[in-house]
Amino acid sequence: MAAEGEYESILCVKPDVNVYRIPPRASNRSYRAADWKLDTPDWSGRLRITAKGQVAYIKLEDKVSGELFAQAPIKEYPGVAVETVSDSSRYFVLRIQDDNGRSAFIGVGFGDRGDAFDFNVALQDHFKWVKQENEISKSAQLGDSGPKLDLGFKEGQTITLNIGQGKKRDKPRPQGSGGFGLLPPPPGGKIAPPPSLGSSNHNIVPQTGGTPTGCLLELDSSNSNTVVQSNPIQIFGETSLSCKLCSSSIPTTRNRKLDPVLSHRFVICTSHLHPCL
Repeated sequence: MAAEGEYESILCVKPDVNVYRIPPRASNRSYRAADWKLDTPDWSGRLRITAKGQVAYIKLEDKVSGELFAQAPIKEYPGVAVETVSDSSRYFVLRIQDDNGRSAFIGVGFGDRGDAFDFNVALQDHFKWVKQENEISKSAQLGDSGPKLDLGFKEGQTITLNIGQGKKRDKPRPQGSGGFGLLPPPPGGKIAPPPSLGSSNHNIVPQTGGTPTGCLLELDSSNSNTVVQSNPIQIFGETSLSCKLCSSSIPTTRNRKLDPVLSHRFVICTSHLHPCL
């Protein structure tokens, strides 16, 4: 029986259900819905499944007023209180009881198979929950009655913990052929080229011929760093050129090669050259 302080919960409600008087069972064979008068039900109304504690109740009520017509307390499922018929899935046999404890068997049926399926699943889910609750309570009782494991320290008992840190092993470094580690390449993988010799402020015109004499330079106001490359010409005969700065005579030898650009401008002697040259 359900305890007094437990609340009642609703598991399933079906608005249309038919009730039939069934003939007494003649033998141990199962009930058959074909033996009932399915065309003329004895009562029609609403079916409601409630639960109070571990007991479920199937209540047949009036559709309009909700007045109770009959109820069947269910303590286990499947069981004697609810049975299925052998020839249909929409009809069941219920054992109803009144307040005085008197009981009777009636047949109930649903017009839709979905309603019959919901009726069956609601009872199965409830008693599955009842089974789990019983298993939990049994395991709790066995745990309380069994010997308890004492994990506390006894008097005078001590333990020793070694928390020393182990020596770290150095990882071997990769070595090259000479036994030394190789350095990684620089970022980007590019090496700047060496400065070119052509970036000097002064350009030297190489001398031609075997005898060192005065240098011939081009003094052009447009660009002093530009070297004029041209084919030299030869001067035949012995003659001399005069320096345009000091008017001194600069002798030339036979077959001396002279820059054609300088030949029609002016020349200077070696005394007026820059010391860096």
